Amino acid sequence: MIVHGMMDDNVPPYNTLLVVEALQKENKDFDLVLFPNSRHGYGPYTYYMTRRRWDYFVKHLLGAEPPKEYLLGPK
Repeated sequence: MIVHGMMDDNVPPYNTLLVVEALQKENKDFDLVLFPNSRHGYGPYTYYMTRRRWDYFVKHLLGAEPPKEYLLGPK
């Protein structure tokens, strides 16, 4: 599971930490991706988050190793 946290002024960082705490209490594996100075969207991190999501699916659904730090960008 990927948990992503937008560090904006609409959602206190504490709310993200509550999710982390709940996952840990339930002994769940997760990855946390933070986007500092971002609002509700990925903004300049869109390509990064897209790659991380694809990597997650390749690894956990396909059982393959994705290319390391593959660079996505606009056409």
